[in-house]
Amino acid sequence: MPSLSAYCSAPLFSGGDVTSVQLSYSSGVSDVPLLGETIGANLDRTAARFPDRDALVEHATGRRWTYRGLVADVDALALGLLDAGITKGDRVGIWAPNRAEWVLLQYATAKIGAILVNVNPAYRVHELEFVLNQAGVRLLVAAQRFKSSDYVAMVEQVRPKCPRLERVVHLDSPEWTELAAGGGNPARLTDIRLSADDPINIQYTSGTTGFPKGATLSHHNILNNGFFVGELCGYTEQDRVCIPVPFYHCFGMVMGNLACTSHGAAMVIPSEGFDPVTALAAVAAERCTSLYGVPTMFIAELDLPNFEDYDLSSLRTGIMAGSPCPVEVMKQVIERMGMAGVAICYGMTETSPVSTQTRADDSLERRVSTVGRVGPHLEVKIIDPDTGLTVPRGTAGELCTRGYSVMLGYWEQPEMTAEVIDAARWMHTGDLAVMDADGYVSITGRIKDMVIRGGENIYPREIEEFLYTHPDVLDAQVIGVPDARYGEELMAWVRLREGAEPLTAESLREFCTGKLAHYKIPRYVHVVDEFPMTVTGKVRKVEMREAAKKLLGLD
Repeated sequence: MPSLSAYCSAPLFSGGDVTSVQLSYSSGVSDVPLLGETIGANLDRTAARFPDRDALVEHATGRRWTYRGLVADVDALALGLLDAGITKGDRVGIWAPNRAEWVLLQYATAKIGAILVNVNPAYRVHELEFVLNQAGVRLLVAAQRFKSSDYVAMVEQVRPKCPRLERVVHLDSPEWTELAAGGGNPARLTDIRLSADDPINIQYTSGTTGFPKGATLSHHNILNNGFFVGELCGYTEQDRVCIPVPFYHCFGMVMGNLACTSHGAAMVIPSEGFDPVTALAAVAAERCTSLYGVPTMFIAELDLPNFEDYDLSSLRTGIMAGSPCPVEVMKQVIERMGMAGVAICYGMTETSPVSTQTRADDSLERRVSTVGRVGPHLEVKIIDPDTGLTVPRGTAGELCTRGYSVMLGYWEQPEMTAEVIDAARWMHTGDLAVMDADGYVSITGRIKDMVIRGGENIYPREIEEFLYTHPDVLDAQVIGVPDARYGEELMAWVRLREGAEPLTAESLREFCTGKLAHYKIPRYVHVVDEFPMTVTGKVRKVEMREAAKKLLGLD
């Protein structure tokens, strides 16, 4: 078992001489202890310290809650859930964009030990049905609509196929008002016996096997991750964090909400979905000190014609994550937005999510060329994927992480859990990385073929499985190709059945629309007779990506 020193070295024997080699292992030493409480207990403790400070602000509607008011509404909703028959361990789905009710339900379910199931607002009926059934959702709280999606109609379409879904409550309805009003003796909440290690959240990631997998996270997982992300950002009760990233991701509900409530800071929701104008308007109006986003969000904000009209002088920090950050964007975020302390974070849903983070005093070079150092109370190592042995610093290998943040497992999928978490509880990320002499990690590639489009992780196998349902498609392979706006876009290489009609990107998009989330629909289509193959019969996706760049003029 490796030591817990910040750096680890091991001797190499060569010709009788011993040479010390620094291995790619690092642990996060911290004087600040882990939190051993539940999310509800932590919220109550924060509210007792800062009852009259802003806790939650919905910029678009003007609604706002102090910590005293937030706890009161969270407790009322928790009682309403109990009255609805929801008990500890039951799954409650939330299918809605960013709005205050999402936050209330996040904390209310935690108070009673129900497991919140995050449903991506972009999901179509195919994905919605799978998630509701796989998680065994008893109660679904859903918006009535978002953008062009009619959630009411979509829920009614899948409901007959979801036998365990007993009740659906739509926001802005009398049913929601009744549920949120709660009632009865608040002491009922204190009678519920909860453990910090209880599962409290299921977040679905695209599945390499063709279906999403439900990463199951505990109070201990996400409360501590949010807390320590906030610690490294220097959060206090004086901070006000603008959160335009989605709550259904860990970025929003953990790095955003839990980082705030564990420090007494204010959560500021600029709008239901990302809009650069409302994001900057919220920062200016609410005097936000921190702003979150994936690189494409910051690019859109900086590109506004009237950018200089927004007073961003209150900003001092923020987080950029989700995909690699271009150096020029980082420079502008620091210089034009005043976010001198902006951090880069790396992680994955399965690790709650953050494993490494840059610090406020890191150089610009560190913040654009690395994803920082290991977080407090966590371990990271880089291994040779073939041998499992830790590689020397400066050598590429697979990044693994261990500690409080590693998920409990994939919901009711123990075999898939065993594929990524080994016997020593190391989470194998599937990402290729290099650690330098000072412990900074750089992500250099991916062992798996995951595509990151605008911060959304997409596994090609899931798209391929769906494309097989097209009547004219004999075989399909999906790859990521470079894209200036989103970092990567999807391209489908397909083999057609004999006598099939010609397939275009437009006709394939039409087939996928309404069945797949918009970001999972391939932008490009290339019809081929055969795929490039290895001698052992495996598809050579590396060769396909190189060919695609030339084919599309993306060199």
